Amino acid sequence: MNWVQRKIYLYNVTFGLYMLDWWERYIFNILILVLLYFVCYNGSRSATEFYRSHLKVKLGFGGNITSRCYTLTFGDNKIKMENSGGDDQNVTVPPVEGVAGGGTGYGWSDVGQQCSNPLIDIDIDPRKVPSADLVHVWCMPSSANIGQQDVPRPLEPITLLVARNERESAQIAMRPKVSWGAPGIAGVVQVQCTDLCSTSGDRLVSGQSLTLRRVVPILGVPDALVPLDLPVSQINLLPGETTAVWVSIDVPTGQPPGQYEGEIFITAIKGDTDSSAPYFAKGEKHQIYKELRNCLDVVEPINGKSSDEVAERVKSATTSLRRVLLSPTFIECSPENGHIDLMEEDMLTSLSLHLKLNVTVWEFTLPVTPSLPAVFGISETVIEDRYGVEHGSEGWYDALEQHFKWLLHYRISPFFCRWGDGMRVFAYSCPWTAENPKSEEYYSDPRLAAYAVPFTPVLSGGDAAKEFLRKEIETLKSKTHWKKSYFYLWDEPLNVEQYDSIRNMSIEIRNYAPDARVLTTYYSGPNDAPLALNNFEAFVKVPKFLRPHTQIYCTSEWVLGNREDLVKDIVSELQPENGEEWWTYVCMGPSDPHPNWHLGMRGTQHRAVMWRVWKEGGTGFLYWGSNCYEKATVASAEIRFRRGLPPGDGVLFYPGEVFSTSQLVASVRLERILSGLQDIEYLKLYESRYGRDESLALLEKTGVYLGPERYTLDHTPVDLMRGEIFCACRS
Repeated sequence: MNWVQRKIYLYNVTFGLYMLDWWERYIFNILILVLLYFVCYNGSRSATEFYRSHLKVKLGFGGNITSRCYTLTFGDNKIKMENSGGDDQNVTVPPVEGVAGGGTGYGWSDVGQQCSNPLIDIDIDPRKVPSADLVHVWCMPSSANIGQQDVPRPLEPITLLVARNERESAQIAMRPKVSWGAPGIAGVVQVQCTDLCSTSGDRLVSGQSLTLRRVVPILGVPDALVPLDLPVSQINLLPGETTAVWVSIDVPTGQPPGQYEGEIFITAIKGDTDSSAPYFAKGEKHQIYKELRNCLDVVEPINGKSSDEVAERVKSATTSLRRVLLSPTFIECSPENGHIDLMEEDMLTSLSLHLKLNVTVWEFTLPVTPSLPAVFGISETVIEDRYGVEHGSEGWYDALEQHFKWLLHYRISPFFCRWGDGMRVFAYSCPWTAENPKSEEYYSDPRLAAYAVPFTPVLSGGDAAKEFLRKEIETLKSKTHWKKSYFYLWDEPLNVEQYDSIRNMSIEIRNYAPDARVLTTYYSGPNDAPLALNNFEAFVKVPKFLRPHTQIYCTSEWVLGNREDLVKDIVSELQPENGEEWWTYVCMGPSDPHPNWHLGMRGTQHRAVMWRVWKEGGTGFLYWGSNCYEKATVASAEIRFRRGLPPGDGVLFYPGEVFSTSQLVASVRLERILSGLQDIEYLKLYESRYGRDESLALLEKTGVYLGPERYTLDHTPVDLMRGEIFCACRS
């Protein structure tokens, strides 16, 4: 037996081919050869790509190592540039991995244009070159995570379907082709928006209904949405990095339906010169408005006035107008500074990239009060520490009010909270006592779907606290909004002692209000008094163990895993005829690939949390915290996520001071929560027309959501579902 025969023999023995018929051996050998072919082919491609992208650049191979001269053509302008060796190659940048799952879910795709890398530093005057030759611009849906290494795609118009009282968003991505700016940046682009107008003359005003925010990475993941000034704003682009802008359309409740069209102009400009478009800071706008308003107030009421008084008023208005014209804002328009080139703005517009924005506003109006109560916690201690406000001070009340009203815009019903020993919770939606007239601004706000009533004996168990509780309940019981109230007493009780504490507090509350609702979050039964043979059965038996001291049973989605069938077991233990409800919550878990709001998860994974709530039939949702970062005593201090938690858990917005703005800064994840809550309103509308079974079938038929591990990763099915509801339910 020679060497070849021996190897064939070992191959047959090792893989057991001697037991197969001749035709089975042929099929097996063919499969092995095909497998080897693919291994060799892909291995050679990977090695070649690695050589070109890394070794070839580092070692300086390929082409002449001496300087070579190239010519770039931008329209009619030819510009020479120098490049030191290497081929003029298009290098594709690898995707960024997710922080908390989601893999390469940053909008990465093998499709799209190749982008030049590295950028070539040349002297370019953007006033003479079309912006399309300097910067890549393309659009992405709101569910895309646009990373810094995202590759360009073809530019297409933004088309949105929006109901009244709804916000819809999209994204604009920009990546420089060459460098034309100051050292350290690739260049500066100016973004200018027009109003959106319909054929009937109705408008969606830029700066009010149309807003722009820059997407800023947190831990390398696109998340913070920093507001940009409108109608004109400027953005610095960095070499070899993609920058994203978040575009939002907010349609007022009374907006007439119709087709609205507008444009966004993106123009490359010199970073060291002002743009030709009029750009005013907010302080300047306010001052100019105040001066002009004063002129009108002086001149308008002149009917019946004497000629001397009219002359005096005109003189006063003239003085105010002269003061405006001589202000620094308009000093460059003075004749002493030379004539203005009236063609300059037209030239700028002709060089700009024109992005079409088409919005269809339809007659459906989202209810002001959300159909699904989504109650989210705000840590009062984080506000006190970071903003340096003393508990109960005027600044403290102002800070809490700012957070409360801001979150209402996201269809969220906020509650302030403080944790005590053993996960005892002091939760309240209004910092004022119920007898204070100010409290009605909180409790009677129609955007509030549910509110937490403070249980003060949690902090101090004396007679004064009990008397305060009695007055609070009696005052609120007399109001029509009492049906929205609930008491949140304990977070995730674990043993009999903690469950007994809930019972005792509930008894005290129900002495004053038998119809009061107590909410309890839990993911297990008491661990020192098994209620059943296994953990899940004990978990299911909790309602029987707590009844009648809890009315809202709020369970963790983590417990269910991917077993949607277990929902029936949980709901079967409830007594809805006695006012019992089933809510759900997420906290830490579930993890990827299940829906949650961790930093780095896919966009549809964030939005799918509410799809899951709808499909499972929950009547409310709770999230433990939205501002729970690590302790800091300065408002502008760096944001740090809490140790031991997945990145982003418990943080849905950021202090504006971190980004040099006085406004709170939303996260991309918070915007997707809003989109999910709005999806529920769409599905509820469809259910009202065709029944719940049909609405669930639509969710699955369009491929939007089939289960915790089976939901769309692409945005197209979302638009398809919303379009189906639009076609089926429009007048």
